Amino acid sequence: MHNNAHHLPPIGPAVAAAASGSVTAIVPARNEEAVIAACIASLASQPEIGEILVVNDQSTDGTASVVTNLMGKISNLRLLEAGGLPDGWLGKNHALSVGVQQAKCAWLLFTDADAEHQRDSVSGALRIAQEHTAALVSFSPEQITGTWYEKSLIPYVYLRLAKRFSYEQVNDPNSPVAAANGQFLMMRRDVYDAIGGHTGVAGEVLEDVALARRVKAAGQRIWFGSGNGIVRVRMYRSFQGMWQGWKKNLYRLMGGTPWAVVRETESSLPWIPLLLIGMGLKYPFLLFLGFLLLIARQTSYGLDLARNHFPFSFIFCYVPAVALYVAVLWASYRSHVNGRIQWKGREYSVGAAGIDEISEPS
Repeated sequence: MHNNAHHLPPIGPAVAAAASGSVTAIVPARNEEAVIAACIASLASQPEIGEILVVNDQSTDGTASVVTNLMGKISNLRLLEAGGLPDGWLGKNHALSVGVQQAKCAWLLFTDADAEHQRDSVSGALRIAQEHTAALVSFSPEQITGTWYEKSLIPYVYLRLAKRFSYEQVNDPNSPVAAANGQFLMMRRDVYDAIGGHTGVAGEVLEDVALARRVKAAGQRIWFGSGNGIVRVRMYRSFQGMWQGWKKNLYRLMGGTPWAVVRETESSLPWIPLLLIGMGLKYPFLLFLGFLLLIARQTSYGLDLARNHFPFSFIFCYVPAVALYVAVLWASYRSHVNGRIQWKGREYSVGAAGIDEISEPS
């Protein structure tokens, strides 16, 4: 990973910011018929995007026909087939790799099928790349939350991640901290090739973070920031989908060690208020004190929400947020320790040697 530093081309005037048609957008799609059209429309309106490659990853719904119908109206849209999943690959990573093989532009934009881009998301990213001489630019999208469980868990997870991966540290070339969000990850093609692309992170559950680490380790700059007003995503449309998604990712995101899980649990649960409330069943004054401390924790959470562009009203989801977060964190830990993760109808075996698809339930 570190050996690539001398082979990476320097950033120069050859890579023009906001050049028309300078970006290939690659969208991996597995059973995305409900959302893919809005994503494609939001990409098609941007002149900087020279081509949109949707990679159909063995979808069993109408994803392919939605894309095919749009190809009549959008001339730079193409549909590719991911084909069978090779050993050692996660489905999304393989689909993105298939897309890159067909890409013709100097910049690659990896984005998810449920992401909706504002009109200037790509020109903004190219401008940031030029201003900060960055080889990788990523936005953490604005999160759309519909149900009580989305409003509870998703903001809470993002606030924990903000403490773990601060934008300031990630963007500091002297700091080893690296992160990116695969919902909007734009990278120079030459740098992508030099670090081994998705082949180098084929079995990584967090391929976006792994790519960012490789780019930074190779001596290139990365820029990561809020995508508020730039790109928005509704990540999950069911409780099961949300649970499976965070169960897949959370253990690794929070450090990937049992001790990290214990530390996260300890700092998330309001131990003292809960203890006082429990003792308050016998001593009413302690009950009052416990609720007072719980309200203080809740208020602090509300201020954190506001700082991170979430509605302050989500403060009322604090208790279910903590309960869901701790529960899914431990579920994620057990899943990884047992060597099994599930996602989008596939089950993967996670081990020291990498990752293999072991079954594909129908």
